[in-house]
Amino acid sequence: MADPYATLGVPRGATEKDIKSAYRKLAKELHPDRNKDNPKASERFSDVTKAYDLLSDKDKRARFDRGEIDADGNPAMPFGGGFRGSGFNPRGGSSRGPSPGDFEGFGVGDEVDLGDIFEGLFGGMGGARAGGPGGGFGSRRQPPPSRGANVSYRLKVPFADAATLKPQRVGLSDGSTVDLKLPAGVEDGTQMRLKGKGQPGAGGAGDALVTIEIEPHPFFVRDGDDVRLELPVTLDEAVRGAKIKAPTVDGPVMLTVAPGSGSGKVLRLKGRGFSRKSGGRGDQLVALEIQLPEDLGELASRLEGWSDTTRVRNRLGG
Repeated sequence: MADPYATLGVPRGATEKDIKSAYRKLAKELHPDRNKDNPKASERFSDVTKAYDLLSDKDKRARFDRGEIDADGNPAMPFGGGFRGSGFNPRGGSSRGPSPGDFEGFGVGDEVDLGDIFEGLFGGMGGARAGGPGGGFGSRRQPPPSRGANVSYRLKVPFADAATLKPQRVGLSDGSTVDLKLPAGVEDGTQMRLKGKGQPGAGGAGDALVTIEIEPHPFFVRDGDDVRLELPVTLDEAVRGAKIKAPTVDGPVMLTVAPGSGSGKVLRLKGRGFSRKSGGRGDQLVALEIQLPEDLGELASRLEGWSDTTRVRNRLGG
């Protein structure tokens, strides 16, 4: 895989937020569901996911930045592949003494265990002399077996389920299912990791990466951690006041409309919104919307000879 920073289009000094934002943008653009006729987009989506997998892990990112692992998470070659021009002769020791260039990168005062260095380069000479298995010249340590590939999923979650953190069942590619507990503060694009639920591998199974997609609602709208609703009320309910049934993400509740309530008045239902990462839940904000009757004849006759003299547009200069 190419440099993960370049793959996500972010600089090496990018913050976690920048990396997450870049990934979400690319994931939405390249997701296979949106590019069924473009196999290159699917390959690019896989590369973007692998890059985010590495850079979102603080430990892996730090090791990559130090050159300890490559972009695929595998250990890098120690000392850049061995000493340069050492002139080592396995039959007769070294053809020359080590030069300063052989130990490039070690500072003054650094402790260097030459036994460990040569053991790493030549498979453990001491082990060969002692008759240990796998010793002798020409042998070398095998890299650790690689884990299986991660598998990406997109899970559509109903609006009310996301607000109330209702568990979701996910079907995996191997035919199994997992009950997924949504995290507090879940939002569109939140990614969840299921350890060991990816492709099998010699070094263990990879992970399943589940991206949450919150479905829109026919009348609820999310506003941060709050939920907004425009609630129609009749003219007589607004004038006289009334108790009316109002829907919430937790189910319907009875709402009191005070006499003389006008369109646009907002009523607040505490704790009926989305969960917060810091704990608790947001509120539901209910905006009243006065609906006049379809047949205005009777209303007009009742208002015959009466007019409202209130200067309702006074503050607008009217």
